[in-house]
Amino acid sequence: MQDPPKKNSLHHFRDAAVGKSALSQMFRSDGAHFQKNYSMTAGVELLVKSVNISDTSDSVELYIFDSAGRETFTKACEKMWGQPSVVCLVFDISNLDSFNNCSRWLERVRAHCNGLQLPGVLVGNKSDLASRREVDVALAQEWAQNQGLQYFETSVKEMENCDAPFLSLAQAYYDLYQERKRITQRIC
Repeated sequence: MQDPPKKNSLHHFRDAAVGKSALSQMFRSDGAHFQKNYSMTAGVELLVKSVNISDTSDSVELYIFDSAGRETFTKACEKMWGQPSVVCLVFDISNLDSFNNCSRWLERVRAHCNGLQLPGVLVGNKSDLASRREVDVALAQEWAQNQGLQYFETSVKEMENCDAPFLSLAQAYYDLYQERKRITQRIC
């Protein structure tokens, strides 16, 4: 029996200033790194973290490509994406435009997938700004479900639920790998 692959390409897409880089950094550092002052991502930053898969002795190494959200960098970033294995779309719950733009980001990433299934998550960040909420939970959940994505809300500032989207992505990738392995074994 073959071991699962040890790396997985994860791409983040979002508008600028929704907290995606902070979320990625918080996950990678196990909650030890919240940068209060930072400059916006100007291209693609690569973060790597190994994730143990529950109830197995397997792990998946996530290669997180943290892409800039500003339109001026989009074309250059797309050249670096390659073919992603999973996708994480992040928006700010207090910014309706950032949520509405998730459709455009998802369309762009799916254009790189050659029709293959792409597991993913939609993350509503900044849940600590609930009093300024512009995106209703039910709306975000419905959109995510219609796109085949799981929905999570996080607050990087309050360190709430930051690991859950990534753990879900690692499990989704692992499950997809196991299914493809079963299909291959039946064919051979």
